[in-house]
Amino acid sequence: MASVLRATRRFGAIPNSLQSSSSLRPRYATMASKPIILYAVGTPNGKKASIFLEELKAAYGLEYEYKKIDFSKTEQKEPWFLELNPNGRIPAIVDRSKDNFAVFETGAILLYLQQHYDKENRFGFDAATKEGSEVQQWMFWANAGLGPMMGQAGHFKNLKEPIPYALNRYVDESKRLFGVMEIRLKDHEYLVANKYSIADVNAYTWVAAHTFIGLSLDEWPGVKRWFDKIGEREAVKAGNAVP
Repeated sequence: MASVLRATRRFGAIPNSLQSSSSLRPRYATMASKPIILYAVGTPNGKKASIFLEELKAAYGLEYEYKKIDFSKTEQKEPWFLELNPNGRIPAIVDRSKDNFAVFETGAILLYLQQHYDKENRFGFDAATKEGSEVQQWMFWANAGLGPMMGQAGHFKNLKEPIPYALNRYVDESKRLFGVMEIRLKDHEYLVANKYSIADVNAYTWVAAHTFIGLSLDEWPGVKRWFDKIGEREAVKAGNAVP
């Protein structure tokens, strides 16, 4: 816990020495009213967290503080950040209202925020229901398949010296995964129970990267309709603009 406190002090959490100071409480009132600190940059994974935080802000008034991680300085590998996420990747969050509890991995972050801050289940379902299981299934599917395959496709597409076999392998697998989504979305408005949920947020930002690997959504009309509909949400627009 001490290590997490050191990291959060660096980026705006209330220092222990000031928590009991009545003269300084007004100065930190704004910080205290923003229970979540988001550490991220504008990658598909970073935008998942900012989009859902904006959804919670619009729905419940949840405030959060955004801190950009500087990749040019490999800040994500510095000791203070590794205390939040030993894997040294973004995003990560710290929940000031829960004793500065840190959460890493995008799927875990979305599930944590939905569990603790979506009290009316506007963006999810009770975990014990079939729909709750389906949310987890689609999230695990995207995080184990769609994200990694598209990430690798983007990597090999931007190499100075192309490796055709590797590029084709990952682009073809990404296309196959888009086809999996099409099976679901050709007759469903959203991924689970025709209700917008964290399962959709979790997949949306990687689908948004389709142009970076040379794909057009016209091949998957159900996915395109779903993608366009989600992109019209004001919270999605706001979340995309954060990192």
